[in-house]
Amino acid sequence: MFKILVVEDDKSISRLLELELKHEGYNVEVANNGKEGIEKYEKFKPDIILLDLMLPEIDGMEVAESIRNFDHNVGIIMLTAKGDLGSRVEGLKTGADDYIVKPFEIEELLARIDALLRRLGKHELLTASNIEIDSEKMEVRVNGKEINLTLTEFNLLKYLVLNKNSVISKEKLLEEIWGYDDPENINLVEVYINYLRKKLGNEGKKIKTVRGVGYVFKED
Repeated sequence: MFKILVVEDDKSISRLLELELKHEGYNVEVANNGKEGIEKYEKFKPDIILLDLMLPEIDGMEVAESIRNFDHNVGIIMLTAKGDLGSRVEGLKTGADDYIVKPFEIEELLARIDALLRRLGKHELLTASNIEIDSEKMEVRVNGKEINLTLTEFNLLKYLVLNKNSVISKEKLLEEIWGYDDPENINLVEVYINYLRKKLGNEGKKIKTVRGVGYVFKED
């Protein structure tokens, strides 16, 4: 699971980013000033830093320069209300990899994060019990052996694993995987859960039914 550090002094924005990024499956930490951002970077070792330009105590430029002095692998995306060319160039010169101007759509930010992870050669590998999910190659291995899943089965398994040990309702799965909110399609979930269980063999037993609610992937 990729780790993202959000360094943003506006707590409403940082909270929104935290919730959205966690929903996308990222491991997220938040800092509300530059000094805290550097401290959390050292402990958390994120893959990506979302760094506000205008921060109290130590501004975003200084934070980026400080981190870049000893780490050239972490991805840094500057978040700022300053959209002029000079500010963008200055931010990139301090070591930022990308620059996004507020206000921005969360879909754009997620696309920027995904693109930066690819440029950095980051490779996502989800694991749960004896299951490995390679999102880049769209492959699933059980006990080291690759199994063939359809795209829908792959997305369903990935979502269950990202939310392992949490009960997910059938309605939520229907909305997230199929994009439906029509209860007439709810049987799709049960059908594909059964497909998954069969293809996963013994590991399929870890997908538990919570009667009257939905399903949970219970990791050992």
